[in-house]
Amino acid sequence: MSKEREIEIKTRNLGVTFKDDQDKDVVALTNVNLEICKGEFIALLGPSGCGKTTLLRCMADLQKPTEGDVHIQGMTPKEVRLQQKFGFVFQQPVLFDWRTVKKNIELPMEIMGRSKGERSDRADEMLEMVGLKEFANHYPKQLSGGMQQRANIARAFGLDPDILFMDEPFSALDEFTKEKLHEDLLRIWRATNKTILFVTHNIQEGVFLSDRICVLSPHPGRLSAIVDIDIERPRSLEVKDSVHFTELVAKVRNSFEGGSIA
Repeated sequence: MSKEREIEIKTRNLGVTFKDDQDKDVVALTNVNLEICKGEFIALLGPSGCGKTTLLRCMADLQKPTEGDVHIQGMTPKEVRLQQKFGFVFQQPVLFDWRTVKKNIELPMEIMGRSKGERSDRADEMLEMVGLKEFANHYPKQLSGGMQQRANIARAFGLDPDILFMDEPFSALDEFTKEKLHEDLLRIWRATNKTILFVTHNIQEGVFLSDRICVLSPHPGRLSAIVDIDIERPRSLEVKDSVHFTELVAKVRNSFEGGSIA
């Protein structure tokens, strides 16, 4: 990571502890120190229970840490969220069945009080960006799973957020659809220069997409390694056949502590 790049997100000694069903303390995260630069694509990688989603939620102001703190653009996550600088893409698209694809994309802008014309123009721009222009007036049930997730990504970009949080957005999709969406996401990321935090448990996915992989290990959840992904951009699927890609996958796997990983 270049020292000249602007630090956008910083966690300091971040930890999260919660109570289980027997009122015992369970440490979900401990002592996470991380700096993320503006415009980086960061993968948070690890198995179920390692705390990667908890870390994402702390950054996105969806959960409060019990130890340490998070600063984003020199502010608290809440301050940044209230300025509408976050976008969210979760595992399931959560599109409203009774709204067309375009109206689903317009919804956050509608809630924020944007004018009808502004909403419509921005939604058209986002539909073009994700390749769904011809499906603007379709309903979610008329789309494939991959198309629904592209609509979800378009909706997240609708408010032009500085930071996009993505929590295993492609895990429920087949490999062919997933690979196409990987290429689509990288194309959109290059065009928009957003900072992306991407949660995954798939090493190959993390290596293909990211600038750096933050490897989290469980019991308790901790940042066990940060691996630089020095594959040139733009990237195509052919890079997965290279020796260097295989070497990076092995490096990430070997950096993991505390259990097996997909």
